[in-house]
Amino acid sequence: MKSFFFVARLVVFWFFVLLFAALLLANSPMFRYRDSGPGFVLVIFIALLMVVTSAVSHLRRVRLIAGHLDDSTMGNRQRRQIEIPFEAGEAFDLLDAAIRELPRTEDVESARDSLQIRAKVQRPKPYGHNPLGRLDPSRWFGHLRNQIFATVTPGDGTGSVTLICEPEAGAWSDWFRVDDGTNLENAEGITRAITRRIAEKRRNEQMRARQTESEKERTVARLNLLHAQVEPHFLYNTLASAQYLTRTDPQQADHMLGHLIHYLRHSLPQRDDALSTLGDELERTRAYLEIMRLRMGPRLSLQIDVPDALRAIAIPPMMLQTLVENAIKHGLEPKPGGGTVWILARRDDGAIAITVADDGRGFNEAGGGTGIGLKNVRERLRLIYGAEASLSVVSNVPEGVAATLTVPARTDTTDDAS
Repeated sequence: MKSFFFVARLVVFWFFVLLFAALLLANSPMFRYRDSGPGFVLVIFIALLMVVTSAVSHLRRVRLIAGHLDDSTMGNRQRRQIEIPFEAGEAFDLLDAAIRELPRTEDVESARDSLQIRAKVQRPKPYGHNPLGRLDPSRWFGHLRNQIFATVTPGDGTGSVTLICEPEAGAWSDWFRVDDGTNLENAEGITRAITRRIAEKRRNEQMRARQTESEKERTVARLNLLHAQVEPHFLYNTLASAQYLTRTDPQQADHMLGHLIHYLRHSLPQRDDALSTLGDELERTRAYLEIMRLRMGPRLSLQIDVPDALRAIAIPPMMLQTLVENAIKHGLEPKPGGGTVWILARRDDGAIAITVADDGRGFNEAGGGTGIGLKNVRERLRLIYGAEASLSVVSNVPEGVAATLTVPARTDTTDDAS
């Protein structure tokens, strides 16, 4: 029924226009043939037949594009309200790209500050060349272009798009001609392009999230492996020394096992991917050094200069002990007279620098390591902090080695390695 009234409206308006034109022409003093009434009727009939044909073609094409006919699809002027789940600037960029990629778009005017876009679109000829040419009443106004006007209204993290697709002519022309569904086609095309771009952006975000999660899981697994390499290394050496002392000096063995218990108390329970604090690591290291003193006696001395304000700073577990163990094993133990280990900490802007120095044998005479020590520390720093942390190892003056660990000055120990 709506289709019938749509066609009837066009026919009625064209009938009165053609009838008025025929009456003016018939009564004109310049027109010689007063008895041409049947000719006028035939011309009007043929013109109205072509109007009906054009209207029916328009309706059938609209049905093919939209799948149904109603007031919103049959008209020459299309309006869409599209909600884009991005902030207004990003929504504007997405809308601008969708309009520019529309076929036959030209004269695009894009105003980012006011969030408005205007564009002209060449109207295609969906049925090819019309053999009747200018005799077709639908062509009497010329082959018009379509135009697009779009605005983005900012919201709370969203952009609301108002899209208008219409002929490049006043609204009065809608009473006399149809656009063959071209503006409906433009509106649907822009809507599809926006929907596709939103879906593509969501897929990319989900892919990046999955990649980040996978990288995080691999990082945690790598940290667990590195941490697992350090813990047994120290425990093996300590238990081997305790086993030896049980045969030679049971009392010293008892003291060593007591310090080992103290060490484990500050180590367990501990999530492998959690950070510790400088204070906890100092307590753990003290327990380790007490065990080493039982082995080295007066050959080992210790000096600690760590302000109380820095003890809450988060650092990876076992790193401080690794540096101290490296200093003793490769610097002081091989030296006949032993020496001193210094543990110093200072704040440097947004970072904290922890230095472990010794006056042992230094680089030239240091023995080879086990492959865990400094390489392990650097790898763990890279996985946890990226470029925010570093480890530098230099010669101490006048002798020995100084290793400085620099990490961000943070107090939160619950962050996962990422």
